[in-house]
Amino acid sequence: MLEVKVISALWLIGILAEAMTGALAAGKKQMDLFGVVIIGCVTAIGGGTLRDMLLGNYPIIWIENAHYLLAIAAASLLTVMIAPLMRYLSRLFLAIDAVGLAVFSIVGAQKTLMLGYSAEIAIVMGVVTGVFGGVIRDILCNQVPLIFKKELYALVALLTATLYVLMKFNGVVEWLSLSTAVLFGFCFRMLAIRYQWSMPKFDYQYQSDSSH
Repeated sequence: MLEVKVISALWLIGILAEAMTGALAAGKKQMDLFGVVIIGCVTAIGGGTLRDMLLGNYPIIWIENAHYLLAIAAASLLTVMIAPLMRYLSRLFLAIDAVGLAVFSIVGAQKTLMLGYSAEIAIVMGVVTGVFGGVIRDILCNQVPLIFKKELYALVALLTATLYVLMKFNGVVEWLSLSTAVLFGFCFRMLAIRYQWSMPKFDYQYQSDSSH
């Protein structure tokens, strides 16, 4: 079906873009080429891998189709070669990343529903698929995950997955559910970047009273 091919193509573009953002994060930490490839891989497929492990869905896609790993590794190494040009491609990368986030969130929810799980679990797994590659990347790069302190990222994944699941359960045809959710997730993410939207922060600074 056409919508399946479109979502698969967008998913592939998304994982390659995520691989490149992972490679750039590795470069900021001055990692060697092996480290670049590893960080690129976990950023691109970490969320989907975690989802499938939690759901017991085997074989995991990159084990079943090893060419995905090769493509991700190639994209990571390509990033090393074209790194000086990245500053000129930042807007393009933000747009591709926004599409990738929306698609990952939808694919995560879609696969969970196909496995027979509830709507609530599908939404959670949509978020896991969308954001946890970046969480693993940041942990391996020894920093607090960006989505927990600055970016309006997880909320985009949550609302995108929720919108897709709601349309699915209300009988909306698949191509319309997919296209609407992708467009919503993309626009929401880009608006959040443009207007610097963020979640409220909890700032607790404990100071002991030395006088007692």
